[in-house]
Amino acid sequence: MIDSLNLLEIYLQEYQTLKAEQTARIGFRDNLLYVTIAVFGGILSFTLANKNYYALLIVPWVCLILGWTYLVNDEKISALSRYMRYDLTERIAKLTNQSTIDGIFGWEIAHRSDLNRKRRKIQQLIIDQLTFVLSGIISLIAFWILIPKISISLWILSIVELLLILVLGIEIIIYSDLAKG
Repeated sequence: MIDSLNLLEIYLQEYQTLKAEQTARIGFRDNLLYVTIAVFGGILSFTLANKNYYALLIVPWVCLILGWTYLVNDEKISALSRYMRYDLTERIAKLTNQSTIDGIFGWEIAHRSDLNRKRRKIQQLIIDQLTFVLSGIISLIAFWILIPKISISLWILSIVELLLILVLGIEIIIYSDLAKG
């Protein structure tokens, strides 16, 4: 049988492991923005240097793949945070006979409660939309303008890309985590 002290040790090790995973995911997620910008630069450089405007159809796929990966990692970061704030702190509070969970892992709650959180989250939402949604839409519009006669198959492909990017934009809004506290 596991006594309270050993169980507390297990919970604290779980917290450390979860924080390490969260930190790694944050680094990976944030680097996806830089990777996306670099890939866009490469595609645009190729497109403009070769006047091959068909390459613009690659940008929406980059937006979708990297944007979806960004979104999934961001959601997992938030899920880890929720788990630590609610489940893990609740178990530790019960184990240590604490009447309140506010003092346990206080940073997990405190950093979500500052006055500028909502503004920062809205700014991040705008950056995410610009990076992963608007850039793909602009690429499609540029393709439609620069290619005078588009085959029906490329029209269909570009409309599918547009719809998928719009779905990504909606998902980014849904998972934007604007809540406070």
